[in-house]
Amino acid sequence: GLFAPLLLSGAGERLADAAHIEVNGTTIALTTDSFVVRPLTFPGGSIGELAVNGTMNDLAVSAAKACAILVTFVLEEGLASSVLEAEVRAMSAALERAGVAMVGGDTKVVERGKADGMYITTAGIGSPLPGVHIDARAVRPGDKVLLSGPIGDHGITILLARAELDLEADLRSDTRSVLPLVEAMAAEAGPGIRWMRDPTRGGVATSLNELARDCGLAVELQEEEIPLRDEVRGACELLGLDPLHIANEGQFLAVVEPAFADIALHALRRADGGQDARIIGQICEEPANAVLVKTRYR
Repeated sequence: GLFAPLLLSGAGERLADAAHIEVNGTTIALTTDSFVVRPLTFPGGSIGELAVNGTMNDLAVSAAKACAILVTFVLEEGLASSVLEAEVRAMSAALERAGVAMVGGDTKVVERGKADGMYITTAGIGSPLPGVHIDARAVRPGDKVLLSGPIGDHGITILLARAELDLEADLRSDTRSVLPLVEAMAAEAGPGIRWMRDPTRGGVATSLNELARDCGLAVELQEEEIPLRDEVRGACELLGLDPLHIANEGQFLAVVEPAFADIALHALRRADGGQDARIIGQICEEPANAVLVKTRYR
């Protein structure tokens, strides 16, 4: 009601994790994101690593490979220099793993008590993956919904790391770059990939509801096919949470046309870290703009 009418009038109604724009005849992908997490470090990662991976992933699921990144640090007065150094080192290591250069940025300091230690904002630039064209409007009935791996690891890990819950679980955040998985799938099934998204805040349910709204069709999921660790399932049951709404930082969803679905799935499973990929549902004509989940009790 505010941002879209005043700031995004040229972008249309359908917005993705990254924008593809043409500059002097060359198409580039752009994305921006902000990272706020408490605590700054958690089992499996930290805010510095998360900022790099999240930016890479927004580009990857928009069918683009990151080329460069800009980073802004917002630091709280009194933040220990050792904490800052640890996050810069974590970011450096993540950039090296991704093969991406940081080409600039900014630093600001705010008053004590005005930030949770550190906030990070990024901007990423990427080049489109050849042969892959994604658009929610291209989704058709019969298309298959793929998921790269178990859901809910990151969100539940953060809840446990805050020590707000009297629970113990051997669980780690799933933060990682999904670009290698996307590239592996695109290499074999690129022409059949209709849509992709990384289900971060809001989880799988929110991402698929946005898809249903944008394509005007229904998404039908098979609950028993959705990969979920026992620790995540148990925590969600105790807390009354739906794992489909829990944040993820190292998984992605894809909609693939039927002829390419098994090819895409096998490509993901052969890639490092994609062994738990599944086909979890399909696109249906009705009910329009809806996401349905079929349980074992249907």
